[in-house]
Amino acid sequence: MDTLLAFARTLRHAGVPASPDRVEALLAALAHLRVLDSSDVYWAGRLTLCGGPDDLDRYDAAFAAFFSGERPRGSRATASVPPRLAVSAPLDAGTGEGGDDADAPDLAARASADEVLRHRDVGGLTPAEREHLRRLFGLLVPAAPMRPARRRRPSPRGAVHPARTVRRALRDGGEVSRLVHRRARPRPRRVVLLVDVSGSMTPYADALLRFAHAAVRTRPASTEVFTIGTRLTRLTRELRRRDADRALEASGRAIPDWSGGTRLGEVLKAFLDRWGQRGTARGAVVVLCSDGWERGDAALLGEQMVRLRRLAHAVVWVNPHKGREGYEPLTGGMQAALPSVDHFVAGHSMAAFERLAEVISNA
Repeated sequence: MDTLLAFARTLRHAGVPASPDRVEALLAALAHLRVLDSSDVYWAGRLTLCGGPDDLDRYDAAFAAFFSGERPRGSRATASVPPRLAVSAPLDAGTGEGGDDADAPDLAARASADEVLRHRDVGGLTPAEREHLRRLFGLLVPAAPMRPARRRRPSPRGAVHPARTVRRALRDGGEVSRLVHRRARPRPRRVVLLVDVSGSMTPYADALLRFAHAAVRTRPASTEVFTIGTRLTRLTRELRRRDADRALEASGRAIPDWSGGTRLGEVLKAFLDRWGQRGTARGAVVVLCSDGWERGDAALLGEQMVRLRRLAHAVVWVNPHKGREGYEPLTGGMQAALPSVDHFVAGHSMAAFERLAEVISNA
C-alpha cells in the first residue's frame, strides 16, 4: 500500500489529479487483481487515477519512471500504447547487470528502490541513479504561487456588476432577467531562483538547476533564474529550452564562475541593484539555493538580505546540508541570512525538492 501511495504522490507532482477517492478505487481494484503483475497495476491505475484524455500521457510517463522502466506485458481490452520512456539506464535493485524479464526484479522491489531513491542524497548517487533521477525531475511540475488581482473579470459567481447588469437589462427591454457577476481572479506570482554554483555546491548544482528548469518549464513568463558565486548570471533564457539536458548544457556554457568561489553578499547586492530593485524581486517569492559558505563580508550579506526581505513577498533559503542529521546553521553566511528568511528548507534529495515545490506554491 505504501508503494501505491508513493506512486499516487508522484502522479500528483506530474499533474495527474490522483485524489484520495481515486486512490481508494485503485486499491479496491487491485484487491481482485495480481498486485505483483505490472500489467494489472498499470491498467488498474490508468482506469482509476486518470481523470481524462489529457492525463494519459502523463500517467504513462510517471508509471514508466516510477517503476524503473517496467512495461505492462499486455492489454486487457484495448490496443492502447504502453508507457514509453527515453532510453536510459534503469535503476536495478541488484548488481546492475542486464538480463531478460525472467531475471528482472518484481514490481514491488522496483517501486521500493524508487522510493528509496527519492530520499537519497543527490550528492552521492551512482550514474545509473542520476539517470533515473533525471526522469523524475522531468515529471516534476511545481505549482506557481498565486496573488490576488486588482482587475475584476466576469464570473459565474462573485459580486454583482451593476453596470453590466443594467446594460443587459436595457437590451432585454428594461427587465432585469439575469444578474451579471464579477470577481478578481488570482494571477501567478513571480518566482525568482538564485542558485549557488560555487565549488562547495558542485555536487548539488545539477539537481538544483534541473529543479529550476522544471519551474521555468511550468511558468516561463513568471519565473526568473540566476546563478550566484563570484558573479551574477541570468539563466532564464537558457532554461526555457524544452529539453532539460540541452537547457543545462547551454547553462553550463553561460556560467563563467562554475565551481569557483563564493561572494554571496556582493552578488546579492548586484542582483538587487540591477534587477530586484527595478521590479524583479518586488512581490516575488525569492528562493536562494546555497550552503551559506561566504568568503566575503558576512555583514554585507546580512544587510542585503534585509533589503531583499523588504522587497520580496517571501524569502526561501534552500540548503542541501539541512537534510543531514545533526546539522546546525553555524556558518557566518547562514547566521547573517537566517533572520531575513521566511522558510529554511533542505535541498538534498528528490523528496526535499518536492517539499520545496510545496513551500513555494504555498508561500
